[in-house]
Amino acid sequence: MADISNRKVAILSTHGFEQSELEKPLEELKKAGATVHVIAPDSGEIRGWDGGDWGQSVKVDKTLESVDAADYDALMLPGGQMNPDTLRANKDAVAFVRAFWDAKKPIGAICHAPWLLIEADIIEGRAVTSYSSIRKDVENAGGKWQDSEVVCDKALVNSRNPDDLPAFCAKLIEEIAEGKHTSRAA
Repeated sequence: MADISNRKVAILSTHGFEQSELEKPLEELKKAGATVHVIAPDSGEIRGWDGGDWGQSVKVDKTLESVDAADYDALMLPGGQMNPDTLRANKDAVAFVRAFWDAKKPIGAICHAPWLLIEADIIEGRAVTSYSSIRKDVENAGGKWQDSEVVCDKALVNSRNPDDLPAFCAKLIEEIAEGKHTSRAA
């Protein structure tokens, strides 16, 4: 596993995130040495979704209004249906995602999280994957959808579902270790 002990990673989420899609990357990023902050629109805690019902809560480290993408080296977006659907309607959340892309920093998005990438106008022309039910959304936004456990297009790392978490986490950590991807077109 790559050492990312000198990196800061933002996890942007809100209520209704897929439990494992936040917790497993959080655990793996910390294990690789990163400083990780869970960022949400509101302070306190956000509650996950786990197996068809509400899951456990996760502490919010910082609110969206109190952070700047410039202070982080990478962004991770967990899925679930409710979480990215709520965030893509939040203009500050979309601007935060876009700021990482414009700065050529790694972004990881799993499951339904590519909805945020679509809203931030990042998908067009990129190889991506997602949860199968949003495949048409990805394609309609100009994404080149693939049915693979992990797809990486110039530091944009995507996976389909919780079964893909080991491959997703490994690839995201690798991309974070590489740093900014200056060769990609913004």
